Amino acid sequence: MSRRRSYDQYCSAARALDLVGDRWTLLIVRELLAGPRRYTDLHADLPGVSTDVLASRLKDMERDGLSTRRRLPPPGAAYVYELTARGRELLPVLQALSVWGRAELGERRPTDALRAHWFALPLLRSLEGSEGEGLVEVRLEEGDFHLYVGAQDGPVYGDGPAPREPDARLVLDADTCTAVSRGELTLADAVRGGRIEVSGEGTLAKALLEA
Repeated sequence: MSRRRSYDQYCSAARALDLVGDRWTLLIVRELLAGPRRYTDLHADLPGVSTDVLASRLKDMERDGLSTRRRLPPPGAAYVYELTARGRELLPVLQALSVWGRAELGERRPTDALRAHWFALPLLRSLEGSEGEGLVEVRLEEGDFHLYVGAQDGPVYGDGPAPREPDARLVLDADTCTAVSRGELTLADAVRGGRIEVSGEGTLAKALLEA
């Protein structure tokens, strides 16, 4: 394995960029925040990355202690990649980047790929400002995903419907989700304005309905 490139600067920001500054690394972290993922799943949800680059970044992340690779027991018998505790500490970094970068979203370009779960981190940040914690299912025309609000370890979101009855279920369209992601609309205002349909018996659902 080749030696990791370094800025060779005695600075914590430079040291951090030694590990995560390469193209695609932080987006791989974004995908792995959903829990263990197979290589083929990662490649499918990172449109534009080559197989060689993805394999190289995963090896670098494993070497640097950000992720691990393990083999699933039969009948799966496939390798999956998952974040270490150190890798999971990048969640607030990605959330801060999403806030900083939302001014760059603009209108969606014809060449822009979109996966429903890419809205997960902006929505998670908005929900963490609400009272309560728990499992939230989000339904969009583009697909469903779920969030673990207040999770201290393990996945912070997942693709597809919630694995059990959620504490809150949100039904909205991509325009509303984009407006919340850009900071143009709060969740509370979207609920009050009828742009988000909320159901559920958990504290999160009640907090959103009463806001």
